[in-house]
Amino acid sequence: MQFTKEDHETISAAIHDAEAGTSGQIVCVLAHSSSAYAYVPILWASVLALFVPWPLIDFTPWSVQRIFLIQLAVFIVAGLAFSLTPIRRLLIPRAVQRARAHRAALEQFVVRRVAHTKNRTGVLIFVSLAERYARIVADEGVAEKVPSSEWQSAIDALTGHMRAGRIASGFTAAIERCGAVLAAHAPPDGSVNELPDRLYVM
Repeated sequence: MQFTKEDHETISAAIHDAEAGTSGQIVCVLAHSSSAYAYVPILWASVLALFVPWPLIDFTPWSVQRIFLIQLAVFIVAGLAFSLTPIRRLLIPRAVQRARAHRAALEQFVVRRVAHTKNRTGVLIFVSLAERYARIVADEGVAEKVPSSEWQSAIDALTGHMRAGRIASGFTAAIERCGAVLAAHAPPDGSVNELPDRLYVM
């Protein structure tokens, strides 16, 4: 997945236009993955290697040394195989992926200073491609005024475009929806633009 200069410019313009009608701030983050899950290959290779000796002890006359070498070989081969990205993804429970993506969204909310705006009306639009996860995180100045269904409509617009491979269009649609929500609950008050109008790609 490659984002062109035009895609970045389109999203920046959408953020600028949306913020023109509100005192709120919109930040967009696109992550290829919320985690490397480096522990997963080692974990599953260890589990597999732990089970290898038992049938060999029961059903073969092999020495302890040979069984140990086989166990070690299984651990190494399995660890390398499970390190391949497509296989590693299959070994990660969906709940774990969602939890890690949710954590990454909250981290980006802090890192991108969305929580430090003057009126606490910042909104983060976060997407993690590997986990197929999208979330909108709103600061307390606007979150307490807006029902979750209004944010969900922006998520639905975002994911609808993304399923068709139109990621930039998805962000633009979500930005427009969020801009409308912010305009209704956080109208302009003369505040300066506190955060960059851009898409962050991780």
